[in-house]
Amino acid sequence: MATSSTAIEPALKEAFSRYTQCLNDLNDKRERVVKASRDVTMNSKKVIFQVHRMSKYNKVEVLEKAEKDLAAVTDQYMSRLVKELQGTDFWKLRRAYSPGIQEYVEAATFYGFCKSGTLLKLDEINKTLLPLSDPSLDPLQINILDYILGFKDQLGQNRGSSYLFVKEVADLTGELMRLAIGRISDGELEFAEKICRFARDVYRELTLVVPHMDDSSDMKTKMDVMLQSVMKIENACFGVHVRGSEYIPLLGSNDPSSFLVGVPDIEL
Repeated sequence: MATSSTAIEPALKEAFSRYTQCLNDLNDKRERVVKASRDVTMNSKKVIFQVHRMSKYNKVEVLEKAEKDLAAVTDQYMSRLVKELQGTDFWKLRRAYSPGIQEYVEAATFYGFCKSGTLLKLDEINKTLLPLSDPSLDPLQINILDYILGFKDQLGQNRGSSYLFVKEVADLTGELMRLAIGRISDGELEFAEKICRFARDVYRELTLVVPHMDDSSDMKTKMDVMLQSVMKIENACFGVHVRGSEYIPLLGSNDPSSFLVGVPDIEL
């Protein structure tokens, strides 16, 4: 009996040593993923701030700069994240990389809407990540729910991570609300109304998807915030239409109803 116990102890020690090494490696990788995700988050926010500088006078220049900044985020920071996650059980690290991925998607979709007026699609986002993957391994892409085409799991893998895109589209409406209010203050009412219609469409589509999500508690909170953003955009556009007679156009307006028609712009 004693001999049998003595023979088992080295095997147990060896097994626990392997488990210890696996846990240590996983923890080290988690720390690197958290750092990479934090860098993606910080630089994606800079892209969003850059897009918010847009006006009808500098739209082309601002969006060109935002496009370059977004490409830099992809090449410099997303590439590090992909390198760490590719070839691993990345779903174990979802909480570590989720914030960075969500902020990156928000920046990309926000820029895409301001440039083309449409929502960036799944294939367009994943296409930018393909060059970052090791050709010898399966490409690591954002596994997301394409709610525009209908409720389905794109790759049949890990539903939890597939909702990152949906969650970030919900967060996108907050940026759209701020953009719409800014456009109204600059007199770009048509653009603000376009934002309003787009935000309403997104909210309506998500109301069909969220009830089918496995863990929708977080999304329900996001949907409440999203509804508030949509209502703020609607109220701002509604107020301009209803109180149009009190709305003072910008100096230099060519609107025939403006008492400032023909008045040159003031140079500051």
